[in-house]
Amino acid sequence: MRPIDATTPASPASPDGGAVLQAVLFDMDGLLVDTEPLWFEVERAVMAGLGGDWTEQDQRALVGGSMDASVGYLIDRATRPASHRKVARDLIGRMARLLAGRQIPVMPGAIELYAQVRAAGLPYALVTSSERIIMDAVLAGLADRGVGFDVTVCGEDVRHAKPHPEPYQRAAELLGVDPRRCVALEDSPNGIAAAEAAGCATVAVPHVAPIPQRPGRLVVSSLAQVDLAALRDLVSARSDQAFSLTKARPASHRQMIARPTDTAMPSTTTELK
Repeated sequence: MRPIDATTPASPASPDGGAVLQAVLFDMDGLLVDTEPLWFEVERAVMAGLGGDWTEQDQRALVGGSMDASVGYLIDRATRPASHRKVARDLIGRMARLLAGRQIPVMPGAIELYAQVRAAGLPYALVTSSERIIMDAVLAGLADRGVGFDVTVCGEDVRHAKPHPEPYQRAAELLGVDPRRCVALEDSPNGIAAAEAAGCATVAVPHVAPIPQRPGRLVVSSLAQVDLAALRDLVSARSDQAFSLTKARPASHRQMIARPTDTAMPSTTTELK
């Protein structure tokens, strides 16, 4: 990995007008902040009220999904009757109270990478499946660390949640950029599927559910392994390979290359005050 330097200037446009990173799109839960343990606690409590058990396998099935999908999943496993609205209200209310009363750990390398993107003058956005009340609670805590987003897309802003591409398409539209020239940072299979369906290059940081390496996708164990140069290289390498294959093969056979995964580095979470 190239040395991290928050003062790295933005790259000039390439002669062909492509292959340049235009924006960086950040997921929230499990990518910027370690909220997945809180969601597990909340989901287990709600499921207990519905007369059922909740396991880590259940949590993995919901990582990166929408509130509607989570509520439906819980109701399907409940042994006591409950309305969709009641379960959703219970989930959101419990989570909002936990976020207000606890310190939220920031994921390793997240703030440092955010600082590089911002210092370089690149557009960036937050793209989350969480409801607005949850997103706002997390952003209030991140503001104390100098992290903020003028452009956000939450679960209430789209008709179709991840893994549908709409959240990332919407973010790119709001930023005025081409999603094919964006890198999306995600921790869940649903999030990766959404970003790639929108055309983005992706960096996967799996925690609860595994995500395999594939062309156009960089898989790392921590954002501490990633810097702005790596994001630029990911977009450039994918575009260069697509251009090369276009000349050699029919368009239907185009493929993208993947940047090798960096060697894992030990990391620790930082408490969000």
